[in-house]
Amino acid sequence: MIPEEIKREAEQLVKDLNYHSYRYYVLDSPVIPDQAYDNLYRHLLELEERWNYVLPESPTQRVGAPPADKFKKIAHSQPMLSMKDAFSPDELREFDKGVRRLLKTEEEIDYTVEPKYDGLAIELNYRGGLLAVASTRGDGFVGEDITRNVKTMKAIPLRIAADGQVPDEIDIRGEVYMNLEDFRKLNREREERGESAFANPRNAAAGTVRQLNPAVTASRNLYLVCYGVGTTKGIDFPSQETLIDWLRSSHFPTPAIFTRVRGIDQAVGKVQEIGDRRDSLPFEIDGAVVKVNDFSLQQQLGARTREPRWAIAYKFKAHQAITTIRDIRGSVGRTGVITPYAVFEPVGVGGVTVTRSTLHNWDEIERKDIRIGDTVVIERAGDVIPHVVAVVKEKRTGNERRFPIPETCPACGSMVMREEGAVAVRCVALSCPAQVQEKIIHFASRGGMDIEGLGEKNVALLHSVGLIKRFEDIYRLKKEDLLKLPRFAEKSARNLIDAIERSKRTTLSRFLYAIGIPHVGEYGARLLATRFRGLEELYRVTLVRVLEIKQVGETIGDAVSTFFHDEGNIGTFESLRELGLRIENPDFAPEEKPKGPLAGMTFVITGTLPAPRKEVEELVERHGGHVSSQVSASTDYVIVGENPGSKLAKAEKLEVKTITYTELPGLTGEGKGG
Repeated sequence: MIPEEIKREAEQLVKDLNYHSYRYYVLDSPVIPDQAYDNLYRHLLELEERWNYVLPESPTQRVGAPPADKFKKIAHSQPMLSMKDAFSPDELREFDKGVRRLLKTEEEIDYTVEPKYDGLAIELNYRGGLLAVASTRGDGFVGEDITRNVKTMKAIPLRIAADGQVPDEIDIRGEVYMNLEDFRKLNREREERGESAFANPRNAAAGTVRQLNPAVTASRNLYLVCYGVGTTKGIDFPSQETLIDWLRSSHFPTPAIFTRVRGIDQAVGKVQEIGDRRDSLPFEIDGAVVKVNDFSLQQQLGARTREPRWAIAYKFKAHQAITTIRDIRGSVGRTGVITPYAVFEPVGVGGVTVTRSTLHNWDEIERKDIRIGDTVVIERAGDVIPHVVAVVKEKRTGNERRFPIPETCPACGSMVMREEGAVAVRCVALSCPAQVQEKIIHFASRGGMDIEGLGEKNVALLHSVGLIKRFEDIYRLKKEDLLKLPRFAEKSARNLIDAIERSKRTTLSRFLYAIGIPHVGEYGARLLATRFRGLEELYRVTLVRVLEIKQVGETIGDAVSTFFHDEGNIGTFESLRELGLRIENPDFAPEEKPKGPLAGMTFVITGTLPAPRKEVEELVERHGGHVSSQVSASTDYVIVGENPGSKLAKAEKLEVKTITYTELPGLTGEGKGG
């Protein structure tokens, strides 16, 4: 039995935490510091785990659902209609004439006006006050079940607040969107990881909501605005204005600008006012929505096939301009990813002079066929970095030039790598000046060489004064050099020099992690250390040799081989040795040669098999083979089940043999293939 006082305490904690989330994520007006919120959250989590008493609206239930295989279809109880567009004040006035003609009145109509958020339309179904189902708009009649993802969004109540009237059932409609600042941050992170950037905040929001893994959705900041309603049971709203008031009192986020006006002239004025404020808003809008306020009048007006007659969307003009691309260049990010950007003939867009824009990656250049000398249409929405919308190919003269993928780094001239199937091109040089600060910070980190005192701020300081420009410079530092700098006294300078000296004796696995080989984390570094006796054995190592390690796939193998073929990197290692670095390898444990009929063979599994995947992997390994997660030229067999994915297509492209699960026993000798 759970004590009543424990239940009351947990219920109060849930109520308090949800209120503070509402203050933070909806009102943007927190009343307690983050640390206090975190303490309350941890206390609630402890109570729930100890007493196994978890309320459905508890904030602890927002994250934790396992990834889905696909989204289920959800039929809307009432269609989610799209709106007719207007592009001029005259079209708004024509809309008003049509409304009054259908209502057979000469009187002015009460309208509401609100921004048209540029996001993904969704519907939230609440039953008994609890969030039951969330779905996308889809085709207006059938959408996709995104409940698990939506529950990760802290702006969305899991239970309707008790201070408002709680209906038996209600379908609340709104828009999921991403703030411009979060959008820019997300794209920077994706480009640094070598992933393709989102074209605009709407695509980013839609892609995030439709992630099969809710943890990905939870990791990105999404917002919601609620502005409509579908089916209702146990509650009635006489107007759009009363609906917005109820939503606001029930802790749902509502439009940042919402006004009831009398007559179409006031509506036009409010639309223009929203347009004037467009560039100052922290989110993207592409227009304003005008609605008949009275719901009984909305019912009289009805709808066309897919459009309500009682609402219209006024679309703002995009901030676009035409200019010429003077040049295309590459910019090296802190992780070595090289991002192409265009240099324009200066042109004004939305009140700002634009001279350059990212082109995201080389696949984007190829897809849009962008060339040096091209005339292009560029767009600047809000204060998002401008981007190339399209090439005006009719303006081509024949003198335009393609910009090839670079073979060397534009910052240091070292070799670059591009993984098969990836969009990123990456510089692998340890001492590339564009990324050396980040690499040294990682090198000195606790999991790396563990040089206490050589953190981000001190690395930036030492780099700015020219004392650390390459890895080797760390081991050339002298106490006298440090004492000339701010923030260094006798003791702190001595401590750093001592920490550097201690780091000269390290292990191979720690060193391999510290030097930041792409895709190689602590586990991968330890794996390499078990199979290579010393650092010299990795110099100019071949891809085939690395792939002999059964847990290593082609992506990691290619990264390791490319990294250790860079002569600059090898030169850095030798310089570090000359400066006193000593690397031991207590982890070395050469793998015994596998025995059995599948000895030395590599298998990849794709699709759903009749037996659990783990059992199949154990069967392969029991007979000397090993299972990899990726198909490569060194793969011997791909075991194909139902609904195979892209691995089958890659196997066919590489002419790798494919077998079914029933054919596997024929290879192992445990039975005959079927």
